[in-house]
Amino acid sequence: MASIVHQCRLFFIALQFFTRVPIPGWVGFDPSWLHHASRYFPLVGVVVASVAAAVYACAAWLWPAPVAVLLSTAAAICLTGAFHEDGLADMCDGFGGGMSTERVLEIMKDSRIGTYGAVGMGLTVVLKCTLLSFLPASAVIAALFIAHPLSRLAAVSLIWEMEYARAEGKAKPMAQHMSNREFGIACACAGVPALALATAGMLPWLALLASVTGAALVAWWLGAKCLRRIGGYTGDCLGAVQQVAEVLIYLALLAFFHHGLWG
Repeated sequence: MASIVHQCRLFFIALQFFTRVPIPGWVGFDPSWLHHASRYFPLVGVVVASVAAAVYACAAWLWPAPVAVLLSTAAAICLTGAFHEDGLADMCDGFGGGMSTERVLEIMKDSRIGTYGAVGMGLTVVLKCTLLSFLPASAVIAALFIAHPLSRLAAVSLIWEMEYARAEGKAKPMAQHMSNREFGIACACAGVPALALATAGMLPWLALLASVTGAALVAWWLGAKCLRRIGGYTGDCLGAVQQVAEVLIYLALLAFFHHGLWG
């Protein structure tokens, strides 16, 4: 029983860290819990997907699909406080404008947004809304429950495989070594909803495979780029991986629907 309560605490700590959702007072806080809470990052994605899907379902009943998708995306961004979008923008600025490792890290730490960041973040949000707008309602719901947890698992894989690149930073408390068991829990948090959707017939198995492959490729590609440029990852890198993986998953799912391979 104590172990279950502790796991619940870790989930709520992750929820508080990655979103603006208030958590119960009984959870408490211990700094040592933070670096174990990242195992539930994909489960936080399930919560975000639930809110985004609920907003989309209600909005689609009243307005055309593009409006519903835009409202759903806005709800997800509000829920997370644009945490991941900010990370993507910072990484675009740092990697686009910095030549040395020190300069890249310095630019990424700057709270101001530059040209690379504005373009990268803007294109990503527009792409997400455009891709989802072309899917039917049931497929949008499935896409949200696939992309949000799976893209966060892609980000978690960097914590599992790599070292943190800074001495200090906003993700430093969660940047301790992640064990294979903890990564397995993260995989389960992303895998269970995905398998449930595929088993229920809401998502083609090949589309699920393409989504997993796309998320893995993003983690590998951006992870290799981070390792080469700054010797590890930062919190901004995690946000960038999540955002790019989410877009690539939507691209894969829309390709299946566009070519008549869905339903």
